[in-house]
Amino acid sequence: MPLSSDPAHGVIMLTAVKLVDQWAALERRLPIDWETTDLRLTTEQPDEIGEAARVLGPMNVGRVGDQLAVTVRRAGGASGPEAARRLFGRLDQARIWCLLEQDEVAAREPGVAPSEAARQATPVAEAWDAALAELPSGWSDLLCSLDLASSDLLPRAALLCAPINPTREPDAVAFTFRCASRAGYGVSPVMARRCFERLDAEDIEGEVSVLRVVSDTDNVATQGLVWYVGGKVL
Repeated sequence: MPLSSDPAHGVIMLTAVKLVDQWAALERRLPIDWETTDLRLTTEQPDEIGEAARVLGPMNVGRVGDQLAVTVRRAGGASGPEAARRLFGRLDQARIWCLLEQDEVAAREPGVAPSEAARQATPVAEAWDAALAELPSGWSDLLCSLDLASSDLLPRAALLCAPINPTREPDAVAFTFRCASRAGYGVSPVMARRCFERLDAEDIEGEVSVLRVVSDTDNVATQGLVWYVGGKVL
């Protein structure tokens, strides 16, 4: 089926097109000095609007009738372009087909320089350092997530990050991995950082976050604790 669009209103007219591709098309048309863009999202199946709102919850979406209101902020963070791409990808993977429309765009005021976050994404290695800095001093075991900007990056990222033993996350463009500070299952934090430096060296953008943390474990007759997530052992 062909793609039909209305450039004047920033509307992608074919819901069969993946949401991440609709966002990519809209993003390419944004002015160079854009700061925020307001979007409206409609699900192809009306009864899926609630699930779409749940998936997009981290972006603080609002609901207006049968549509969701989403604001993407160029500065990044939970409502940044990369976060939008990641969450839109989760809707695509769940086969919740959506139509994305552009509402308004706010541009930077003349003479105001863009923020550092807007000029470039935070390197993955630095994001890892920041995530570790927020942990309690006695942490021993972590369950972490590495979210990537595009599914096209998954094979290369898996190869570069092989030492962290990445586990593919089926409902996201992401890997989960384990990290241990002293002993047990999981990569060491230093080795994890080396892997992330490899991603940065090839300009592979991603976000790393700590999902679960355990402190002051004492392994007795075992090599380490076991994480059970969704009935699966990680």
